[in-house]
Amino acid sequence: MSAITTHVLDTASGRPAEGVPVTLSLRDDDGAWRELGRGATDADGRLRTLLPAGAPLREGTYRIAFDTGAYFDALGVDGFFPEAAVVFVVRDTGRHYHVPLLLSPFGYSTYRGS
Repeated sequence: MSAITTHVLDTASGRPAEGVPVTLSLRDDDGAWRELGRGATDADGRLRTLLPAGAPLREGTYRIAFDTGAYFDALGVDGFFPEAAVVFVVRDTGRHYHVPLLLSPFGYSTYRGS
């Protein structure tokens, strides 16, 4: 099943990052970003519904923006990065694209998950 999903882990606390606001966008031909979906991570740090129900996965350049500032503000933590944005390319629309984020107040990393 084709989909775009994410999982955020708070590496400083060693726990899933619950409540991180996330936005999925697609780059249009003119270079502008068009929002496709949004949500927040669940208690397990996952967001399984980035594409709206019934929306097809298209080839193109996507961006997942994580509102890390809102997450750290809710915890009372001073974070350095107010947002983490991950830009990636979808070439095979029949695949599942899982984009995890490993997060701490002063750094983040990502990789192509499964």
